[in-house]
Amino acid sequence: MKILFVHQNFPGQFLHLAPALAARGHEVLGLTDEGNKRPSRVPVLRYRKPQGAKADGLAKSYAEAVERGASVARAAAQMRREKGYVPDVVFGHGGWGETLFLREVWPEARHLTYAEFYYHSQGLDADFDAEFQTPDIGRRMRTTARKTHLLMALAEADAALSPTEWQASTFPADLRGRISVIHDGVDTDRVQPDPEASLTLPNGRVLRAGDEVISFVNRNLEPYRGYHIFLRALPEVLAARPDAQVVIVGGDEVSYGPSPGEGKSWKEIFLAEVRGRLDLSRVHFLGKVPYAEFVALLQLTRVHTYLTYPFVLSWSLLEAMAAGAHVIGSRTAPVEEVIRHGENGQLVDFFDVQGWSAALIAALDNPAAADPLRAAARKTIVEGYDLSRVCLPRLIDFVEGTSTRRG
Repeated sequence: MKILFVHQNFPGQFLHLAPALAARGHEVLGLTDEGNKRPSRVPVLRYRKPQGAKADGLAKSYAEAVERGASVARAAAQMRREKGYVPDVVFGHGGWGETLFLREVWPEARHLTYAEFYYHSQGLDADFDAEFQTPDIGRRMRTTARKTHLLMALAEADAALSPTEWQASTFPADLRGRISVIHDGVDTDRVQPDPEASLTLPNGRVLRAGDEVISFVNRNLEPYRGYHIFLRALPEVLAARPDAQVVIVGGDEVSYGPSPGEGKSWKEIFLAEVRGRLDLSRVHFLGKVPYAEFVALLQLTRVHTYLTYPFVLSWSLLEAMAAGAHVIGSRTAPVEEVIRHGENGQLVDFFDVQGWSAALIAALDNPAAADPLRAAARKTIVEGYDLSRVCLPRLIDFVEGTSTRRG
C-alpha cells in the first residue's frame, strides 16, 4: 500500500510505526511542516507553513486549524496533480487541523486520525488548577471553541486512534466507538533496568545507581506537569536528606497552558519562590538532554516524580516504569490508568505539597522497600506497552486492516 503520514512535527507519534510499515514493503511517506527539522527514517515532503489566521477571539483556534489544513490540502493537491500520487491510507494527527480537507483531495483513500485529546471547559485540565485558571465564562468559551477542528477531524476520519483509554474517553460518547486504543509503545529492550547506569552532571559529578537521586522530567517545566508543586516540595526533602541530589530535565518554553509573560519562564518564576530555602548546589537543571542521558537518569534514580493535570499522558512516565524506576505520580486520571498505588508505584494528590515531601523523603530513606514496586512497574510496561511485542503489531494491524470506508 501507499501510506501517507501527516504531522507538523513528523515523525511524532509515528516514530516507530512509519518505518515498521516501510519494512513490511509498503510505500511510506511523511508530509510535514517546512520548519520541522526532526530526522526521519522514511522519505518526507514538506508543506508551506500558513501565514497565520485572520481571526481573533473565539474563532482564532479554528481559523488557525483551517489555515493549516488548507496549506496541507494545497500541498496534497500538488502531489496528486504533478506526481499522480494517490495514497491508499492517510494517517494524520487531528490536533492542528492538518487533515481537515484531505478527503477532498483523496476521496478514495482510507483516512485515519490520531485522536490525542478532546478539550472540556470543566472537569479536566482547563479548570483543574485554580492558581492559574479562573472559572469565568470567557475561559470556558475559549476552551469549548478549541473543540471544533478536533470534532471535524474525527468526523471526517474512517477510524481513529488514541494512546490511552482515558484520553479516548474525553471524546464524545457517540463517536467513541470509532476510536481504537493502542499506545505508541515503549522500547523495553532499550529502556530497561541497568545497575551500572551513570550520568555525569554539568559540574563534573558522576551519579550512579544506588545514589540518593530524585528525578523530574518533562519536555518543558510548567504548571501543566506539576513543576510548581514539585519545587515547593523540595525544601523539606533536601532539609531532611542532606545527601539527596535532584536532577531536573526539561526546557524553559511552554508546551501547554498559558505563557508566564514576556521575558519570563515558569522555571525561573517557581525557582525564585523557593530559592532561599533550597541548597541549589544539589539541584541540577539539565535542560533538554540526549535520549541516552535521559534513559540513564531513569535507570539510576532512586525515586522518579511525575505530575500532570488531567491531560495527555507523557511517554516519560512509561519509560521510567520500563527502566524499573520507583515512580511517585500524581493521583490524576491519566496516571491512575497506569499506576496502581502500592502495587507498581505510588500516588499522591496533585496539590498536596506536604504529601509529596513526605513520600519523597520516605522513598529516599528506604529504597529496598520499593523493590517490589520497581519490578511490578517494569512488568506493567513489558506486558501492556511493549513496542515490538504488544503495541507495534496492533498499530500495524490498525493501519493495514481497518475497513475501507466509514458507514
